Amino acid sequence: MSARVRPTDRLAELGLSLPPLSAPAGKFLPGVRSGTLLFVSGQTPTVNGRPTVTGYVGREVSVIQARDAARLATLNALALAATAAGSLDQVRRIIRLTGYVRSAAGFSEQPAVINGASELLIEIWGADGQHARSAIGVAELPGGAPVEIELVVEVDP
Repeated sequence: MSARVRPTDRLAELGLSLPPLSAPAGKFLPGVRSGTLLFVSGQTPTVNGRPTVTGYVGREVSVIQARDAARLATLNALALAATAAGSLDQVRRIIRLTGYVRSAAGFSEQPAVINGASELLIEIWGADGQHARSAIGVAELPGGAPVEIELVVEVDP
């Protein structure tokens, strides 16, 4: 059995770090663990609780900007996962990603936007970062965010 690369080491190699956590904006838990599964609540592209970009993808926000926003929202989700699991290195595999895209009328490139999140997870976990996924167009997201990402991950027992 080969040694697994630690997700924290991969983040460092990629020049990334997990952002500080913000308090939940509602009456819910940021993550819920059931056995070895951790369900991470939806995260938007924020830094210190402030949105980095707002608007509709396909109108005010380009696909490239939205892909970058999806990556940041994913880092925020991973920060929650790390806290709930005790460490990002306790996350063994990404099971499912659901990505919501605040879409302008007629916009249909939601999968291209959510690829930003999927690619980041694969960069960090390799084959264990490949996951089931939905990319869904929606009319509105909290704070006018262009994307929201939620995860289901497998953690060490």
